[in-house]
Amino acid sequence: MARKIQIARPTKMELARLKKRLRLALRIQKIVKDRLSILVMEFIQTIKASARVRSRLYEEMSRAQTSFFLTAGYLGYEPVKKDLLGRETAVMIHAGTRNVAGVRIPLFESDEDARPPDELSNPLEYSAHLEHTRDLSRRFLETLIELAELQKSLDLLGIEINKVKRINNALEYVVIPGLDMTIKYLNMKFEERDREEAARLKRVKMLIEQREAYAY
Repeated sequence: MARKIQIARPTKMELARLKKRLRLALRIQKIVKDRLSILVMEFIQTIKASARVRSRLYEEMSRAQTSFFLTAGYLGYEPVKKDLLGRETAVMIHAGTRNVAGVRIPLFESDEDARPPDELSNPLEYSAHLEHTRDLSRRFLETLIELAELQKSLDLLGIEINKVKRINNALEYVVIPGLDMTIKYLNMKFEERDREEAARLKRVKMLIEQREAYAY
């Protein structure tokens, strides 16, 4: 429940200042609501994108595992393991950001330091099965990085949405109603004071007129 704003001296200057604060609070509330709408819309779109990428990740993981087992069955597990370990590459992830309603959303981009295939005598180097497994594994890694980007975005957006909601609730249920209630209270107080002053002046005028009448 909103409470009346406490003021030191109920003056008309204070009333004008409170009205100015109320107009400012209403403008701020509109900006906060617009920002909240943008953040919620981005959050929903990110959830949908995350669901699609997660589904694609499971499919790519299943295909990569199937290809690996088929390749291991065709060429042997130990030779495939030895070849894959011998061709390990460093994966660099470049991180950037984009701005969404004041929130810095991460952008991840992978950069695989792939070595060119050497003309080795090992026949595994030219196995179509092994090359297919490598390609599927690379796609799986790229999708995993994409999902990580979306999940981090969801975390940041969720935190910011909660903050903006608290600000909006404070404005809507505390600050603005409190200012409005105080302004109404002061208006009533000043109207009552004006009526009392008008009644007092009327009585003084009547007394003066009576005294002048008695004087004659």
